[in-house]
Amino acid sequence: MPCLDEAETVGTCVAKARGFLERNGIAGEVIVADNGSTDGSREIARAGGARVVEVNPKGYGSALIGGIEAALGTFVIMGDADDSYDFSALDVFVDKLREGFDLVMGNRFEGGLLPGSMPWTHRVLGNPLLSGLGRFLFGGAVGDFHCGLRGIRRDVYARLQLQTLGMEFASEMVIKAELLGVRIAEVPIVLHPDGRSGSPHLRTFRDGWRHLRFMLLFSPRWLFLFPGMLLLGAGALAGLALAMGPIRVGAVVFDIHTMLVSGMACLLGYQLIIFAIFTRVFAITEGFAPMPPGLGRLFDVVSLELGLVGGVILLVAGLGLLQWSVSQWGAMGLADLEPTVSMRSVIPAVVLSVLGLQTIFSSFFLSILGLRRQGPGRGGSPG
Repeated sequence: MPCLDEAETVGTCVAKARGFLERNGIAGEVIVADNGSTDGSREIARAGGARVVEVNPKGYGSALIGGIEAALGTFVIMGDADDSYDFSALDVFVDKLREGFDLVMGNRFEGGLLPGSMPWTHRVLGNPLLSGLGRFLFGGAVGDFHCGLRGIRRDVYARLQLQTLGMEFASEMVIKAELLGVRIAEVPIVLHPDGRSGSPHLRTFRDGWRHLRFMLLFSPRWLFLFPGMLLLGAGALAGLALAMGPIRVGAVVFDIHTMLVSGMACLLGYQLIIFAIFTRVFAITEGFAPMPPGLGRLFDVVSLELGLVGGVILLVAGLGLLQWSVSQWGAMGLADLEPTVSMRSVIPAVVLSVLGLQTIFSSFFLSILGLRRQGPGRGGSPG
């Protein structure tokens, strides 16, 4: 149980959990992961028979990580110490874990929300939208991504390598479990009103944004890759078409101004694709995401040198086209140019040159990110 100034409810929660263990003959312990309480919560928890683990730094995720890592059991069930979850009714969690499921999630919407247990903004907007987005981005069928009552096998928890210290810890656990393909079950639970008289620790917009931000950062395909591919493809097609001459659609003429915008789309799209690669590699090297089966082999093929060669080819093509444009200008005696003619070669020349430079410097940066992947004693080119 993560705990921060829960003196009003932590004793009740500990008593319910201990009663559940005793009634069912389960050899277990109750751990209260205290995150800096100053209201006597630790003493109340100890008096009730819990083992108190003091955890720093502050944060919901930090408290849970500290408590889970201190746990000795095969299964770990976690839940808030505000008496909103009934620790005397954990049978469904234990049963599912004993059946062989690796992670068992509670679902508050299927079990029931008692009056006053959840603000309407969370009930109607926040939780359904974020849970739906999580299913869309990462697959699976978890209906309540952010339920705080859940159980997990201790060995599976170690595989997940959870690292976030705030409220987004709840999302990280489900996302990594989905990515690693662990067996997940969901069981209905009843959510009770918070038993404390003070304000809850959860902050609607701040913590909602942290969950959304984490989901997007963990899905660089939707944040960077797919928008980048769309921009790059549309920009390249429009640019190639306009390089042949103006395009008239009815009374509207698309000319070099549209071509300039298409060049911008190409550059932005390419940069977003590079960001997607950077984000994915960084998430893997830092332990936030598992290594996909084919990515290691891709690194062995796509080396720093290959990236440099590709970048140089683009740069030379761009500079060559730019030099040709200058020579054409020189052939005209450096006279004033007609923009609708000259810009048809200058714009693609600039775009190709910038793409080449982006590729060269991005290859170096990606190589730096890939250094950790090699590990001690591994040879070969980084990247």
